[in-house]
Amino acid sequence: MTNSLDEVSRLPLFLEEIAEETGMGMAEMMSLNVALEEALVNVIHYAYPQMEEGKIVLTSAWDEQSRTHTFCLKDWGGAFDPLTVPEADVTLSLEERPIGGLGIFLIRNLMDEVAYRREGDCNVLIMRKKLKN
Repeated sequence: MTNSLDEVSRLPLFLEEIAEETGMGMAEMMSLNVALEEALVNVIHYAYPQMEEGKIVLTSAWDEQSRTHTFCLKDWGGAFDPLTVPEADVTLSLEERPIGGLGIFLIRNLMDEVAYRREGDCNVLIMRKKLKN
């Protein structure tokens, strides 16, 4: 993939294929779609300088025994650990709330585990979700 918003439209098909293989329910698939879309859009908008094409890789691994999906999102943009962003204060009114941070809030709350690491010149965001069914 590249850092183009057109790539976001491929996400539902990617998740549908995963759902067929694992028996994931529609609610879980929609929840994953929101979290992964937020992560992907953040990389598309912020990882690379404006108008510079950049590479993005999204992979998925399934552990049948634990019924856990692990998603790995990689980019080769500037170093950025999204987990250092302070939690969004969702108790504030829309007028009081600063712009930004809600995407990371959603990722943290929709996934069971989120981790970040920098590997050389690569950002690696790991997101895990245990299926309920």
